[in-house]
Amino acid sequence: MINDNVLAQLAAVLEERKQATPDASYVAKLYHKGLDAILKKVGEEATEVVMAAKDGKKDKIVYEVADLWFHTMVLLAQQGLHPQDVLAELARRNGISGLVEKASRQDN
Repeated sequence: MINDNVLAQLAAVLEERKQATPDASYVAKLYHKGLDAILKKVGEEATEVVMAAKDGKKDKIVYEVADLWFHTMVLLAQQGLHPQDVLAELARRNGISGLVEKASRQDN
């Protein structure tokens, strides 16, 4: 079984990388390049998820979703957020119809 704390552990590593020099790690380099570079990676990875799903190869879908989640977590950390913030939002939505939840948003 996968460790339930994997998101928290990864988030801790991503926080540490904020203090690293750009040549120390891939994530440190992304942080150094700034928000636009991180957003570009999130967009690229999202596109790769779509392409993998179109191919229908489950192992490739999992691989690409892992890349997307990783880069999304880099974005969260860069913005001062934590995976727990997203999990809390998902928990809040649990049991609420998607249509009702969407209609309740103020920025429809």
